[in-house]
Amino acid sequence: MKNHICFILLLFVLWVSPATAMPSAEDVQAFTLKNGMKFFVLEDRAIPHVTLQIFFRAGSRNEYPGITGLSHFLEHMMFNGARKYGQQMFDRVLENAGGSSNAYTTENITAYQDWFPASALELVFEMEADRLGSLSLDEKTVENERGVVLSEHTTGYENSDYELLEDQLRSVAYQAHPYRWPVIGYESDIRNWRRSDVKAYFDTYYAPNNAIAVVVGDVTFARVRTLAEKYLEPLSPRPPPRPVHTREPEQRGEKRLLVHKDVSSSHVLVAYHVPQTGAEDYYVLELMSSILSDGRSSRLYRALIDIEPLATEVSTYVPYALDPTLFYVYAVCADGVSARKLESAMLREINRIAELGVTEKEVRKAQNNMIASFYRSLETMSNKADMIGTHEIFFGSYKRFFDAPDLYREVKAADIKAAAAKYFRKNNRTVGILEKSGGSRP
Repeated sequence: MKNHICFILLLFVLWVSPATAMPSAEDVQAFTLKNGMKFFVLEDRAIPHVTLQIFFRAGSRNEYPGITGLSHFLEHMMFNGARKYGQQMFDRVLENAGGSSNAYTTENITAYQDWFPASALELVFEMEADRLGSLSLDEKTVENERGVVLSEHTTGYENSDYELLEDQLRSVAYQAHPYRWPVIGYESDIRNWRRSDVKAYFDTYYAPNNAIAVVVGDVTFARVRTLAEKYLEPLSPRPPPRPVHTREPEQRGEKRLLVHKDVSSSHVLVAYHVPQTGAEDYYVLELMSSILSDGRSSRLYRALIDIEPLATEVSTYVPYALDPTLFYVYAVCADGVSARKLESAMLREINRIAELGVTEKEVRKAQNNMIASFYRSLETMSNKADMIGTHEIFFGSYKRFFDAPDLYREVKAADIKAAAAKYFRKNNRTVGILEKSGGSRP
């Protein structure tokens, strides 16, 4: 079976290689502008297209009560016009050139993504420089976008049971760290920001020396550098933001919460405090997540869905994080199953790893899954750019991305058992239940 899996992976590598040669860390070229903005360039001529992604170290962890949600709000504002390319013009001009754009905000970063034909490279640099250097933050635009974000806040919780439960759980799991509030912010803060708050946050965090840019596609390093120096180097650097120094105190006992919503089935979310991305146990925890929930042969799927139909959905998740974060274990109750019964079964499977460990076969399967995922991430220019940028920020160097297959292979079954015993402790967990009002109690 092992040789069969390796053969499949080899075929996968050979399949993607002719169209897009498998890059290495040495293929990424870097330079830094005089204003401190870092660029990483990967030439890839598989198709005559390019992706440019700009990452700002600005997420909800950089906020504080009173201005929560400003990182996400500025993500919206960045598409609302600047001096040369005015109201709603960024997307229209890019689309007319055959391109598209998107953006996302997390607890840690805000990232902007442009995809376009190689012929539009200079245009995109000009538009990015325009909105970074002269973003429109007038009162009318701020008020209009405030309404959009308030609507998103309301509909998000209405439409996503998981989002509601996770946000409520984080507010309990963290007592001090800014990971405790939602990325979108508190409703009262959204309603009460002032334009001056928005501008001050933009001026602080949207500085060129607080950003990195990744360009992947049909470009040359020299051309990218020339355009960056022409359009982005004139932007002035700013004093670096104050570091986030708050550290979450050690949890000293299990925390529990019950959330009510009109749901057809109860949801259970268990979270354990674990180290930040790139820490010593990072790859161990990633493999543990795969063993627990990746595929039909995973432990949670077999125990909670196949053998005894207690759940209709199971998953685990460890987010990218600059500070110590949470390892999430999630499940949705099957018809007629109480949250108490499902929770007990989930904890039984989690505790079993800490007590008895995992098999070598499970480790090999998880390693193969993660390495296959690594190669899949190299299929598109966009994925390559995203992985280079996120690894530079969260791991300290983009080079760590290319080391991932070897780092997964180094993990042993004993490492996973030790990490489970270290982190999957009752005193280190928070349990959240989402159910109908008047439902069963955990």
